[in-house]
Amino acid sequence: MSKPVTTSENTQLKDIVAHAKEYGFVFQSSEIYDGLAAVYDYGPNGVELKNNLKRLWWEAMTQLHGNVVGIDAAIFMDPRTWEASGHVAGFNDPLIDNLDSQKRYRADVLIEEKAAEYERAGDPARAAALTATLGRLLTENDLAGVKQLILDEKIVDPLSGSAKWTDVRQFNLMFSTQGSAVDSDAPPVYLRPETAQGIFVNFLNVQKSARQKIPFGIAQIGKAFRNEIVARQFIFRMREFEQMEMQFFVRPGTEGEWYDTWKAARRRFHEAIGLAPEKLRFHDHDKLAHYAKAAVDIEYEFPFGFKEIEGIHSRSDFDLTQHQNLSRKKQQYFDNDLNPDTGKPYGNYVPYVVETSVGADRLFLATLCQAYQEETITEGEGEEQTTKTRTLLKLHPALAPIKAAIFPLVRKDGMPEKAQEIFDSLRFDFRLVIEDKDAIGKRYTRQDLIGTPFCIVVDGQTLEDDTVTVRDRDTREQTRMPISALRAYIGERVSFKTVFAKL
Repeated sequence: MSKPVTTSENTQLKDIVAHAKEYGFVFQSSEIYDGLAAVYDYGPNGVELKNNLKRLWWEAMTQLHGNVVGIDAAIFMDPRTWEASGHVAGFNDPLIDNLDSQKRYRADVLIEEKAAEYERAGDPARAAALTATLGRLLTENDLAGVKQLILDEKIVDPLSGSAKWTDVRQFNLMFSTQGSAVDSDAPPVYLRPETAQGIFVNFLNVQKSARQKIPFGIAQIGKAFRNEIVARQFIFRMREFEQMEMQFFVRPGTEGEWYDTWKAARRRFHEAIGLAPEKLRFHDHDKLAHYAKAAVDIEYEFPFGFKEIEGIHSRSDFDLTQHQNLSRKKQQYFDNDLNPDTGKPYGNYVPYVVETSVGADRLFLATLCQAYQEETITEGEGEEQTTKTRTLLKLHPALAPIKAAIFPLVRKDGMPEKAQEIFDSLRFDFRLVIEDKDAIGKRYTRQDLIGTPFCIVVDGQTLEDDTVTVRDRDTREQTRMPISALRAYIGERVSFKTVFAKL
């Protein structure tokens, strides 16, 4: 029976990172120049897996819901966008440097890790008190108090063991660039730190052009950029990343119902694509932004602990109102449905928003961690029976980078030509490869390691009766079937419908 890899947390993550590189999923960016920190490239198999995740999310949002439409907003936006959203003034992290190691850290993360130590040591009360103190100091913007808390807790540099710290200072996370090629005095233009604002500023354009009535949603997949002080844990926290989010516009007073609806729906999605239910949990926010009505994270248990992969937020009318105030352009919707209390139309109002936002890279990493498995298998019979450990990526077939590999048993007797014929007949339907190097066992192993759900073997009998052997990745069972049955057999199992049926 398959089971998750049970090595230590650090070793497990290192194994996954090494696997991702060796089998073409993720590479360090600019690796030949020693790499660019916290920036990664997706390889041949990685880009297929990530695109499958994005396409599945997109269709689940826009195809399964008649009241959700999509946009693709520009990365560059008028700088006033980020004034209205609060990012210019408030998108900061508390930064601290160690004087001995010359390393830079987020002060709040150092304190949170200390609280986690107390939690692991069986002192949750002390951990909660430390977290509460940190929250109060950050709310009050008491940076001197944050440094003093680090000193009081005897927090030292993880590398050098030094307690010589600089003062804590705020660090804005937005990347900026020159806004004009000719005007040196032009205000800076920012690389967007989130994709949501592109949706908010297009609210009325989309509502009118798509002829949508409240409630309705706007979905978007796009790049965002944050100048993270400490970016680590592989692709979990990067400076360039991709978000998949949907802003759902609702009538004021109905936001609580819709928040609960989307909270449950998004959990179902993660389970439907193969994330284990026991590795998922909700984490309600104790402290909310002043405009928020409710907020919850969906967390996945990575090798480095439970961490957020998606956030669901009830944002009230804050964003649209902020843009309305700064742009001086009304962001209101006229609702002609009748209010049952008054018998009159609801009239004009600024809609409330329920947001769902999932990190495409984090979901990719969660999917990879879930799929990376080892199992003990038995081969042979009788006295020749042996056991060994098999490593595989048990990806949902709908997500697998390659849906089927075609193996000519030998490179002669017309088998390669038959394999090519099968490839040509199916390549418009599925992503396929032909493998003819090494023994069959090694070919199976290679495909298991990249998560290919089916291997099709062309042998001597194929040339006689047009049948092939199809081997299942998870069960290793082999089924003989006509070539003519392959399209339906594979198609049924790799279809997005297998996921949508669970939603």
